[in-house]
Amino acid sequence: MLDTNLKNQLKTYLQNVTQPIELVANLDDGAKSAEMLALLKEIAELSDRITLAETRDAAVRAPSFSVSRQGAGMGVRFAGIPMGHEFTSLVLALLQAGGHPPKVEPEVIEQIKALDGSFEFETFISLSCQNCPDVVQALNLMAVLNPNIRHTMIDGALFQAEVEARKIMAVPTVFLNGEPFGQGRTSLKEILAKIDTGAQAREAAKIAEMDPFDVLIVGGGPAGAAAAIYAARKGIRTGIVSERFGGQVMDTMAIENFISVKETEGPKLVAALEQHVKQYEVDIIDGQRAEALVPGELSEIKLAGGASLRARSVILATGARWRELNVPGEREYRGRGVAYCPHCDGPLFKGKRVAVVGGGNSGVEAAIDLAGIVGHVTLLEFADKLRADAVLQAKLRSLDNVDIHCNAQTTEVTGADGKVNGIAYTDRASGESRHVELEGVFVQIGLLPNTDWLKGSVELSRFGEIEVNPRCETSVPGVFAAGDATTVPYKQIVIAMGEGSKAALSAFDHLIRSSAPKVETAAA
Repeated sequence: MLDTNLKNQLKTYLQNVTQPIELVANLDDGAKSAEMLALLKEIAELSDRITLAETRDAAVRAPSFSVSRQGAGMGVRFAGIPMGHEFTSLVLALLQAGGHPPKVEPEVIEQIKALDGSFEFETFISLSCQNCPDVVQALNLMAVLNPNIRHTMIDGALFQAEVEARKIMAVPTVFLNGEPFGQGRTSLKEILAKIDTGAQAREAAKIAEMDPFDVLIVGGGPAGAAAAIYAARKGIRTGIVSERFGGQVMDTMAIENFISVKETEGPKLVAALEQHVKQYEVDIIDGQRAEALVPGELSEIKLAGGASLRARSVILATGARWRELNVPGEREYRGRGVAYCPHCDGPLFKGKRVAVVGGGNSGVEAAIDLAGIVGHVTLLEFADKLRADAVLQAKLRSLDNVDIHCNAQTTEVTGADGKVNGIAYTDRASGESRHVELEGVFVQIGLLPNTDWLKGSVELSRFGEIEVNPRCETSVPGVFAAGDATTVPYKQIVIAMGEGSKAALSAFDHLIRSSAPKVETAAA
C-alpha cells in the first residue's frame, strides 16, 4: 500500500522510536481487513521495535487495530485504514507510543496526566476531511499520556451502519462515554478546557498577570500572524490572542494562488505561520474569544473566560466565518444534514441526494466535487445566473447528475427524525414554491466578518466590516484592523497578510508619535 518514497520517509521517522510498540489488528473476513493487515505488515517490517499481532474479537470493531507501547495498554485505536489526511495521525501515534516526546508544552502534558476519571472517546471521521486529524491527534496523545483515557478513530465511510444509527452527518463528530461531546475542528486546548473544569479559572488567572502589550493583535489568521511578525521585529512587546490560531484558513482544502507556493493546504500553511510567529518573542494566547473592546490610553480586550488583556495599541484581525442561510431548519439540522464543508462531509453522503446553495466559485466547486461522490446534486443560486468563473460553469454543466436552478430563493430546510429530508425554495421569476427531496444541504454563500463583538466600539460598514483607511486605521485612535474583517476589498490570504503587515507598521508609527508611554525600539 505504501510506495517506496513513503516507506523510506516512514522508516526514517520510526528511527525516533525508543521503546517497543505493539500493533494488534482485529480482523474479519472482509476485503478491508485484508487491506488493513497488509498496511500494518508493511509498517512492522520497517522497524525492529514494532510487533504485529492478530485477533478476531466480535465485540471489537473490525477492521481496527490498536497502537500501544508493549505492556502499557495504551488506549489508541484506529477503526479503519488511516490513509489520506489520517496517515499523519497514525505516524504520530506510533512515535508517541514509542517514546518520542510530543511537541506540546510541558504544562499541557502535565495537565493531561493529571486528569482523573474514565474517558472513552470515539471520533467519526472521513479520510478526505482536513479538520479531522487535529481532533484525532489530540485525543490520541491524551490516550498515550493518561491510562484513564481511550480513543478510537472511526472511518465513517467504512462503518456506515453505525453512522446511520447515531445519525452522524458531519465530521469530525466526537462522543465521550457514549454521549455527544463535540463536532467540527477542535484543538487540544479546547478539549482539555471542556473536561478539565478548573482549566478556565487557571488560564484566566494566568492572563490577568500579563503586563500590558505595546501591540495586541486579536485574531490568529494570516493577517494576525503577519501583524505579529512585523510588530515583533520592531522590538516591541507583542501579543496575539485568538479563538483558533489559523482561523478560516484551517478549513481551506486547496490553496493554489499563494504567490511563490505552487500549491498547499490550509492546515499546512497555518502550521508554517505559527512556526514563523514563534521564532519571535510573541505571546500567543490561543483558545480565547474576544468579547469586548474598551478603547483608552491602555485599550482593554475582554475575553469570554472573564480575563482581560491591555495594550497601548490594538490590531483587529478577527477574520470571517461561513455565511448562514438564516432560514427555518438550518440551525436545527446543522450536523444532521446541513453542512458547510464539502471536502469534510461529502463522503458521508455517498450515493445520496444533496443540494448546494450558492452559485459563486465556492458553490460551483463544491457541486463539482460532490458530483463525484453523491448520487445527485441540486445547485440553487439566488441571482438570475451563476457567478462562478466560466471554466467552472462549463465543467459543472458537463456533469449529468447535477441540476442547476437560478432565481432560486431558499426558504426552508426540512427534516424528519432528526435529519434533513429536503429543501424548499421559491422561484423568483414565477413566484412558485418548490420542494426538493434530499439528504444533505451544503451552504456556500460567502463569508460574514467576525465583528459582532465590536458594535459600538469602532465604526462598521453596513455589511459589518470594520471601516479602515489606507493606513489600516479605524475610527478609534490606536486601534487598527486588517484582513477579512475589514472593508478592504478582495478577501484573499495574500491580501490579508499584506494588510496585517501594514497594520503593524501603522501601529508602531502610532506608538512612537503619540503620547503613549515611550517604547524602546530596535532595528527591523
